[in-house]
Amino acid sequence: MSTSIDSFDLYLEPADSQRLASLCGPFDDNIRHIERRLGVEVIYKDNHFRIIGQAAGIQATRDILTNLYVETAPVRGKQRDIEPNQVHLAIQESNALEQDESPDDDPVTLIKTKRGLIKPRNKNQQEYVRAIVTNDINFGIGPAGTGKTYLAVAAAVDALERQEVRRILLTRPAVEAGEKLGFLPGDLAQKVDPYLRPLYDALFEMLGFEKVEKLIERSVIEIAPLAYMRGRTLNDAFIILDESQNTTTEQMKMFLTRIGFNSKAVITGDITQIDLPRGQKSGLRQAIEVLNDVEGISFTFFNAKDVVRHPVVQRVVVAYEKFDSESQAKANAAAKERKAAQNVAQAQSISSGAHKNNG
Repeated sequence: MSTSIDSFDLYLEPADSQRLASLCGPFDDNIRHIERRLGVEVIYKDNHFRIIGQAAGIQATRDILTNLYVETAPVRGKQRDIEPNQVHLAIQESNALEQDESPDDDPVTLIKTKRGLIKPRNKNQQEYVRAIVTNDINFGIGPAGTGKTYLAVAAAVDALERQEVRRILLTRPAVEAGEKLGFLPGDLAQKVDPYLRPLYDALFEMLGFEKVEKLIERSVIEIAPLAYMRGRTLNDAFIILDESQNTTTEQMKMFLTRIGFNSKAVITGDITQIDLPRGQKSGLRQAIEVLNDVEGISFTFFNAKDVVRHPVVQRVVVAYEKFDSESQAKANAAAKERKAAQNVAQAQSISSGAHKNNG
């Protein structure tokens, strides 16, 4: 089965800037909602929308955007805004989240560690593991609890134990340019450890605490803050970049160009949890756009259906998505009321001024 992602170019007609703004929502919130729920990436300019992801997600997103754009058509000359609850209902009505996955006749790719075999639990995880095995650079994108980091660590341990690589390198953009490192006690590893705890937890589970400690002492497992990787060439290594949505575009390019011969990289992240300052583009988002068709690079998109932790975690993810939609709807309603009040006040002010002038 191919792990490459598809893309579709959608042109919404007529090209009306006000209607397009209504469709996308404030700060593109409606688009982000669709991305989060359907596991796709939507890039747009004017009325041209490019949808990137798996075929089912692309089809659902195309239909949702088309139908919602129809709803933006003015009624009696009045512009209609698309509210978050409309987006939520459109996604639910599309049945995109409930569609049965097509049967997968391909053999399951297992990951072998000394603590036992690790088997992917759903179709997306299976495609993700297969992509890691067959490609040099792999992106795992989706919400927390979908196994993207855990499986990356498992694949790294498997490659190390089969001597396909000589070391494992863990990195994360939690600390940048050294300024945050200085406020934490200890040496470099101790400063970075708190940020890499999810990766460590997975290593301890697969290798045991003592062996992980020994491998770290021998630099077989290495902690390398992203800001400190510039200028290096990483050969014979399995490299994991976690929380990549918080890389800048420059950092992502720098990281991807560090990869040397006989090395493999897995980049994980959640494009709905970007903590960069507003206006600064995520390196992960740009990578999805730029590297979509590059040979040897794979993308796997996860969504709420792929959460494999305790069953309540999936319900938590869905509950937060619903809460965000309702909160945004209330905020938009309040903003409308304020705007209406301002318009009334402005009209009264103009009327009062005209009355004085006539007097």
